[in-house]
Amino acid sequence: MNTAANDVKDMLEDVSALGLVFTQNLFVGREPIIGDNCVTVFDTSGRPPALTLSGGQYNYDAVQVRVRNNDYQTAFNLAHAIVDSLHGRTRESWNETLYTLITCQSPPALLDWDDNNRARFIINFETQRRKEA
Repeated sequence: MNTAANDVKDMLEDVSALGLVFTQNLFVGREPIIGDNCVTVFDTSGRPPALTLSGGQYNYDAVQVRVRNNDYQTAFNLAHAIVDSLHGRTRESWNETLYTLITCQSPPALLDWDDNNRARFIINFETQRRKEA
């Protein structure tokens, strides 16, 4: 089973209106130093997994999406478009994993201005997922 961040990366890349392309302006786990405008998805701590009656496991993994842009309003708008793209997704399969629900846990918030004067917004999501049978 992929990390939730890798699956969410695939979900974001699949939404053509966002204009995100993996390794060009979309990354997982590590924000690049070079490039002003990008989105990075990080795995963060979620809730403990639940065991199912059949002996399987149901996971409540969390991800954080960070949007970096040299224009504050552009970063804000992209962060909100990402919320619109992910919040409330239900019953979708990605990379042999069933996502029963993705919810936004906090609206886009300004994290900081980095050393290169780029605005960085963060959004936190919780996933409910299990490996497909």
